[in-house]
Amino acid sequence: MSDDVTVIVLAAGGGTRMKSKTMKVLHPIAGRSMIGHVLHAARQLEPTRIVAVVGHQREQVGAHIEDIVPDAVMAVQDTQEGTAHAVRTAWEAIPAEARVGTVVVAYGDTPLLEGETLARFVRFHRESPVAMSILTGVVADPTGYGRILRDEQDAVAAIVEEKDATPEQAAIDEINSGILAFDADFLDDVLPRIGNDNAKGEYYLTDAVALAREAGRTVAAFAIDDVMQTEGANDRVQLAALGAEMNRRILEHWMREGVTIVDPATTWVDADVRLAADVTLLPGVQLQGATVVDEDAVVGPDCTLKDVEVGAGARVVRTHAELAVIGAGATVGPFAYLRPRTVLGADGKIGAFVETKNSEIGPGAKVPHLSYVGDATIGEGANIGAGTIFANYDGLEKHRTTIGAHAKTASNNTFVAPVTVGDGAATGAGSVIRRDVPPGALAVSSGPQRHYEAWALRKRAGTKQAEAAEKALGEPGERPDGGTPDPDVGDAPVGG
Repeated sequence: MSDDVTVIVLAAGGGTRMKSKTMKVLHPIAGRSMIGHVLHAARQLEPTRIVAVVGHQREQVGAHIEDIVPDAVMAVQDTQEGTAHAVRTAWEAIPAEARVGTVVVAYGDTPLLEGETLARFVRFHRESPVAMSILTGVVADPTGYGRILRDEQDAVAAIVEEKDATPEQAAIDEINSGILAFDADFLDDVLPRIGNDNAKGEYYLTDAVALAREAGRTVAAFAIDDVMQTEGANDRVQLAALGAEMNRRILEHWMREGVTIVDPATTWVDADVRLAADVTLLPGVQLQGATVVDEDAVVGPDCTLKDVEVGAGARVVRTHAELAVIGAGATVGPFAYLRPRTVLGADGKIGAFVETKNSEIGPGAKVPHLSYVGDATIGEGANIGAGTIFANYDGLEKHRTTIGAHAKTASNNTFVAPVTVGDGAATGAGSVIRRDVPPGALAVSSGPQRHYEAWALRKRAGTKQAEAAEKALGEPGERPDGGTPDPDVGDAPVGG
């Protein structure tokens, strides 16, 4: 279907009802902008070219379109004077020798439009000896839409707006979506002949229907039952409604592909997410961006993953992660925060209240709880004790810590980067590791424990602390110090 297909996407309107500094077509739904969804559908036609008509905030909109379709043709509509004026602007941006084949006109604010629908529409148009075709919808309540009038041969006779419709015409349930297909030669001929003799003084593309009929040409209608695909969003209320409908469709698709979604009402999955069969999503899950979840993995409850890879059989609970990789069979959470460039190896563990960033945690390695791991490499099978801090920033630059394979670090350690702990090494509780630790060595940095006897009786007299200590110590003769204060340690500081 790639031969001589031009798709014109209209995206020049201001979208003032959005009341936003962001252009209407750039508002996101399911991880893509509205126009991003339309361009995705258009690209499935494998068209010869895509022409985008931009106007308001053209720099912002144009740059976004070029990010998605780098070879898109940009047509600037300086003043918005109707749909025919917009299409004429696009047509004039194409070299005359390229104005051939089939031309499809779509709108940048119809995010539910599917590429398969466009393909069937173009195929229908090509197989019919017609000048133009209209994508129409059959709806239960056509209120507010233009009605499609057909003649005895089932061709389109006219489009009548609701305010101009007779009672019989108003009862028609086939409506105009505004999405059109033209033979290029007809479009080339008709665009200069569309006038603006109407109340708004605008050039309407739908006037081409009457001009085609006058010329003895046929106009066809391609009706779809799923009219939601042609719905646009003009304000935040409609945007939210389309977002909810798209999410419902995405979830339904994945459930039919073998994914268990326990509570669709609280589960949100973006359009570019990919899920394998036998994945389970528990309540409160948001999968965003290009997240990929492999078979038998369980995500949730209460997780937000953006651009994350989750391996087969992994378990992710109450976790926020972005641009991270979670290996097969690994476990994460609850209450974990995986920042960008975190890589957790197969069967590894990132536990409760752990934050990681720019770190590689090897296969089978564990960071079970209450730790910060930044700019680190942790070897296979290593275990990081509770309350560990990887001190990676010296105030000017970030530095890296390396923990060797099967090393065992104790609780409440601080690793002052750059530093390396060798394979099979260990560290003592409460240690601050500032120098490299050789393989197999035990590193400790705290001094010997000291006791200041009866300190509470002297320094906290009259408090419950002192009362408890006095009761436990018994009579003065039974006390370790014989009841006599040591003047050399009487003012010792309070320990942690």
